[in-house]
Amino acid sequence: MNRKIIQGLTLLSGLLLIVFSCNKGDSTKENSRQGFQKQIVETGQLNAINSIAFPLERYGRYWYEMRIIGLLEHGSLIEKGDSIIQLDPAEIRKSIIEWESNLETQMANLEKLKVDQNIRRNEMISNIKNQQASFEMKKLEIEASRFESERQRKIKELEFKQEQIQLEKEEKKMNLYEIIAASDLKVQEIRVLQLKNQIKNAYSILPRLTIRTPVSGVFQVGENWRTNEMIKIGDNVYTGNNMANVPELKYMKVTTSINETDFLDIYEGQKVIVRMDAVPDLAFDGEVSYIGKLCHEKEPGSRQKVFDVEIKILQSDERLKPGMTVSCEYLQNE
Repeated sequence: MNRKIIQGLTLLSGLLLIVFSCNKGDSTKENSRQGFQKQIVETGQLNAINSIAFPLERYGRYWYEMRIIGLLEHGSLIEKGDSIIQLDPAEIRKSIIEWESNLETQMANLEKLKVDQNIRRNEMISNIKNQQASFEMKKLEIEASRFESERQRKIKELEFKQEQIQLEKEEKKMNLYEIIAASDLKVQEIRVLQLKNQIKNAYSILPRLTIRTPVSGVFQVGENWRTNEMIKIGDNVYTGNNMANVPELKYMKVTTSINETDFLDIYEGQKVIVRMDAVPDLAFDGEVSYIGKLCHEKEPGSRQKVFDVEIKILQSDERLKPGMTVSCEYLQNE
């Protein structure tokens, strides 16, 4: 009997021990779950925050196509004010020569027009003076004809009227000529002024054909949209064609994306640790500066959806270069 009691007590103790161990294990799992913190790490690419593009501008009314005769090597480090692209001035200089020749012709035409107008004006003034003299003569004849017959006086009056009409006609011709002459002179002066402005603008364009960078950075040659290759010396580029870019290396950012399932776990201003794939042990402080508003496929045909994210790197470092791959660890609040 005692042996059965002892066996029963031993079995009961074993059961209690098992139950206690299970409860302790559940408590440990629950505590582990409560202390778990979600880790978000995504891959991205370095880009410059400030990047200057150099599209070909429209030089005046005539030059929408230019030829490149000088180009810095792709990837060159440059300082603010350095010359990076040289455009061919040949077409502009050719136009300047043609316009300057035309200007001389038009200025000669202007002087000739002034002389011709003065000659014509003097002729008309002389005609008016002669007509005035004839008019005064007929006026005196009318006064002298008061002792003559009625018929003679009528003839003198008609002749006087004719001279008066002729005088008025000459004066009207003179007034009309002055209007026409002023208009012709104005047109010719405008021609001369337009040529002078064209030449002046063309000369002002010449220094702008040497393109200089307003920031320091690295020189990146643009793409020729006709060949889908990098632009090279001798290529013709058209208005709007981007010839080059200069990213400023001082301030960098990471362009990356975040999975849609993690979208609610990040926010602007959130701290991020950025590590270069080339040097994983080297870490940089960053923060989320932009979160996209639209969700899209990570890759064409992919079922994975992501939001675009930009991360600003808070330190400046010469080892950070555009195009390098980095990993971004988003720090969660404890």
